[in-house]
Amino acid sequence: MDLGIIGLGRMGLSMSIRLVGDGHSVVGYDKDAVVAKNSIEYITNVASSIEELIDALPVPRIVWVMLPSGEPTENTFQQLIGILSESDIIVDGGNCYYKDSIRRAGIAAAEGIYYLDAGVSGGVSGLTNGYSIMVGGDSESFTKIEPILQSLAFDRSSGYGLVGKSGAGHFVKMIHNGIEYGLMQAYAEGFELLSSKEDLSLDMLQISDIWQNGSIISSRLLHFAQEVLDEDPGVYSNDGYVEDTGEGRWTVIESVELGIPIPVISSALQRRFRSRQDHPYSDRFLAALRKIFGGHSVRSKF
Repeated sequence: MDLGIIGLGRMGLSMSIRLVGDGHSVVGYDKDAVVAKNSIEYITNVASSIEELIDALPVPRIVWVMLPSGEPTENTFQQLIGILSESDIIVDGGNCYYKDSIRRAGIAAAEGIYYLDAGVSGGVSGLTNGYSIMVGGDSESFTKIEPILQSLAFDRSSGYGLVGKSGAGHFVKMIHNGIEYGLMQAYAEGFELLSSKEDLSLDMLQISDIWQNGSIISSRLLHFAQEVLDEDPGVYSNDGYVEDTGEGRWTVIESVELGIPIPVISSALQRRFRSRQDHPYSDRFLAALRKIFGGHSVRSKF
């Protein structure tokens, strides 16, 4: 099939390469000229603008957007709505807020344009192993892009699906990422506890390898943990500042709105916030308060 992919970053380019390798024709575009230039050897064609990308595609067009949520996706969506034709298909594969996806689907429908929100998981290994793809939207346009999904997925019969109406794809991906937060935090805490038991001289890499083979907690995340431990057992190569890209926050907000407790995911998100603080105010306040009411000693900052 012919399609355009806007955004040739880590995920966008890997997906493009996988599609080309399975016989699809991909026209790519990235606003970063260096990224675009470096992509030329891997895909069918690289356009110099979104307009050029649209002109290069046969009608009805399929345009897959792989951009960060927020302004980059919104601006690109609005631009596409202005230049695409009736029956064209927009696939939003970024980690976008599902309520934005519902709104965009409505705007697209008013113009006779199909809009599918596709949550994509697989990370850097997706190029080789395939992706997990959760799609929201109508069944007609889903069926039209299914050959593309089959090429991207773990295999041609599993690892992708139409999970519900517009917004459902990004909603499911949002919860997926919230679960990911909790799993990563559990691994991090477990390995910290193991490494702190110095009198037992535990080998973190050996333990992770044992767990990865036959254990109930084996997983792809644990496999990645093995890579971390192999390269840097003490994890001294970074300062422990942990970013978040929004999905964890949206998941927690949704739990509040629905009145559904998610203490593990909420705690994992809060722990990421804490990782960005150096001697946080609340901890200093607690230490000072203990000194006042109980006469407990306080370690001086200076």
